[in-house]
Amino acid sequence: MNIRMVGWTHRTAPLGVREKLSFSPSQTLEALERWRDEFASVEMVLLSTCNRVELYAAAEDEAPPEADLCIDFLARRRGLSGIEAADSVEHWLGVDALRHLFSVAASLDSMVIGEPQILNQVKQAYQAAVQQATAGPMLHAAFQAALQAARRVANETALHHRRVSIPSLAVADFAQQIFERFDDKHTVVLGAGEMAEETLRYLRDNGARHITVVNRSIDRAEALAAGVGGRAVGWDQAIEALATADLVVSAVGSEQTLITVEQFARIERARQPGALFVLDLGMPRNFDPSIGARPDVFLYSIEDLKAACERNRRQRDRELPAARRIVEEEVERFAAQWRHRAAHPLIARLRADWQKPKEDELQRLLHKLPPLDAKAEEEIRRSFDRLINKLLHPPLESLRDEAHRGNYQTLLDALARLFRLKD
Repeated sequence: MNIRMVGWTHRTAPLGVREKLSFSPSQTLEALERWRDEFASVEMVLLSTCNRVELYAAAEDEAPPEADLCIDFLARRRGLSGIEAADSVEHWLGVDALRHLFSVAASLDSMVIGEPQILNQVKQAYQAAVQQATAGPMLHAAFQAALQAARRVANETALHHRRVSIPSLAVADFAQQIFERFDDKHTVVLGAGEMAEETLRYLRDNGARHITVVNRSIDRAEALAAGVGGRAVGWDQAIEALATADLVVSAVGSEQTLITVEQFARIERARQPGALFVLDLGMPRNFDPSIGARPDVFLYSIEDLKAACERNRRQRDRELPAARRIVEEEVERFAAQWRHRAAHPLIARLRADWQKPKEDELQRLLHKLPPLDAKAEEEIRRSFDRLINKLLHPPLESLRDEAHRGNYQTLLDALARLFRLKD
């Protein structure tokens, strides 16, 4: 199977390398166009996410370019040398490349196994290759099969139900227990670091629209708020913002409690009746724990979330063997179908080569027989065709069986020699 993958992932390449090699959507389209110019007969899909940059190259009738050429091609697009990029590259060929693709699409190779975003990213990469006409028969089939494998993993296992990142768990397994929807809620974010930003991204994806970011650095708050269509305020307005909040995400690095019982009493007096959900992701905790005992206050600390993450991780790990079996089944299914497809030209030549002797013998027989009506002659012709099909059936069944076992090439070569089939 002539398919190759070269790439840099979170497992093999440091973040700095992945950042240098990453491609924006427009850069991806440009790279695909340049690939078409340089390797016109070779298919290519380019997948670029925050955790991976991978090039898939394939060809039906020739070997794809060597790994060094693929590495050099991507490196040149990003202004790097091939030697610099090769230090942390990952490389797979043939069925191993196919297995890697299926695992990526099914989120078995993700930094957070089971995260759902990767499937859409794989789809987008494939669609970009279709748009630029660099996806041909092999990669069309391979990516469609990879998406099918991913759907099976999602439908037949609970892998995607077990969130193991704190931000995703905080939103999906905690906040959604209190609020059915977020678009009509006021979300207040204390802090503007990575944890706050990631949690806010999950909230935004789940419908949060009315957002206030509170931070000591107003510039940082404004930058985060601008990305989600929210507003930014300084720390001096924190109490005022919290008094109008329905949902609070607090992820501030501080040695002291930020919101004491006394401060919360002020907030409580100014609040309208209703539930207040607080995700305290600070370490140490930003909110005094006793605030969680107040009526209508649902306060969860990072320790609560970590414990739930660990439970989910153990449950998810129990799902992994089933998910990997599905991927392996789909890989074997695709490889067998592709190997059987590779036998089609030989089968066509075999049938074609048998047509002449069949026609010669048929004509010889018809010349010896008394004149026949059209119906009788047609029945004789069908009998000859049935005979040819019956004679071809055993070798074709053997080819099909060997395609599933992976030993088809030996049998193909033997049949070609046995029947002296010409290319």
